[in-house]
Amino acid sequence: MTAGWTLFVAILVAINIGGSVWLMWVTASRRPGEESATTGHVWDGDLVELNSPLPRWWLWLFVGSIVFALGYLVLYPGLGGWPGTLGWSQQQQWQQQVAAVEKATAPLFERFAAMSVAQLRADEDAGRIARNLFANHCAMCHGSDARGAVGFPNLTDGDWQWGGSEDAVYTTIAQGRTGVMPAWGEALGPQGVEEVVAYVRSLSGQAVPAAAAQAGAERYQVYCLACHGAGGTGQQALGAPNLTDDVWVYGSDAAALRATVSRGRNNQMPAHLGLLGEQRVRLLAAHVLNLAPAAADAAD
Repeated sequence: MTAGWTLFVAILVAINIGGSVWLMWVTASRRPGEESATTGHVWDGDLVELNSPLPRWWLWLFVGSIVFALGYLVLYPGLGGWPGTLGWSQQQQWQQQVAAVEKATAPLFERFAAMSVAQLRADEDAGRIARNLFANHCAMCHGSDARGAVGFPNLTDGDWQWGGSEDAVYTTIAQGRTGVMPAWGEALGPQGVEEVVAYVRSLSGQAVPAAAAQAGAERYQVYCLACHGAGGTGQQALGAPNLTDDVWVYGSDAAALRATVSRGRNNQMPAHLGLLGEQRVRLLAAHVLNLAPAAADAAD
C-alpha cells in the first residue's frame, strides 16, 4: 500500500474513532435520573417523546469497544501500511495453517510415496483420497462427473488431446498445458473459412456439400496439415486434436467450427504441482486415468 493510501486510511480510522468518542460524550452529558427533555413530538395529545440519556452500563459498553479498537490497531494491521506490533498477516496465517495440515496428513501420504501410478490406481484408499482432491481442485472446470463442458475436455471418453499415458497425464496435471489454435479468418476469407469448416466436418462423417468439402481439403493442406496431420488425426505432442472422431471440446456444428477456424481458440490447463505437491498430483493422475481405464491402458 502506498504512503498516500496509508495516510488516507489512518485519517479515516481516526475520524471514525474520534466521532465515536464525541458521540459517547454528548450522549453521556446528562445523567440517568435527570429530567428528560422532550423532542417536541407529541401524539394523541399526551404521548410525548422524550430524549432520555442512555443507561450508564450501556455507555461503558461503548467505552470498552473504543478501547478494544485502539488496542487492536496497535497489535494488528488496520492503519493502512502499519503491520501491527504482532506482525500478523493473512498470508502468514494461511501458510501456518497449510503447514499444520501438511504435517497432519504426512503419515497418510507417506504410504503412497513409494507406489507407482499403476499401483495407486488399484489402491482403494488412494482412490478415495483422489476423488476428494478431484472434487476440490478439478470439478469446477471438468464437472463433478468429469464429463467436462464447452471448452473443458471430457475425461471419461478415452480421448486424450495431449496423450493418455501415465507420464502424459501426470505432466498435464503437474505442469499444465497451453493450447493455441491460430485465427485463420483473415488469411482464408469468409468463403475459405466456410470451405475449411465443410471439410473438417466431413472428416468426422458429417453431411456437408461435396464441392465445399473438396475446396476445403485444398486449403486444409496449406493451413491445417502441419498441426492436425494429413488425415486430420491430430498430434498429441502439439496438443492438436483429432478431427476424425466425434469428440469436440468446443462443438462440431458449423457455427462452433466457424468460430474456431476464423477467430482461433486459446485454452489453458493450470499447473498444479506447486499448489498440490508431488503426491497429490500423482493421486490425481491415477484417478483421471481410472475414469477411462481401457483408453488409458491402450494409450502410447
